[in-house]
Amino acid sequence: MKRQWSIILAIIFALIIAIFAVINVEAVEVDYLFGKAEWPLILLILGSVFMGGFMIASTGVVRLLSLNRKLKALEKENTRLKEEMKTLTVKDQAVQNDHRLQTDQS
Repeated sequence: MKRQWSIILAIIFALIIAIFAVINVEAVEVDYLFGKAEWPLILLILGSVFMGGFMIASTGVVRLLSLNRKLKALEKENTRLKEEMKTLTVKDQAVQNDHRLQTDQS
């Protein structure tokens, strides 16, 4: 359900931006470090939205990769600890059997 609300909000946000961009179609002057140019305001609005979305997506991908790396490390540690637990269980059973044999012989 959370995913559905995210999609609905994204669509509403996209519609608001599209309407805002279509209303603002006049040309504006943009000053660069190396000169000036006139661009339609709709392109500047959409370009800013896409750049913002790209930055958000990039941080999400970095976070996802980091979490995947941690997950793999924890899964590897979990496997190692399970193997260690099996080894200790076998040793414990052997010690208990030895102890039983010694008490039975006494």
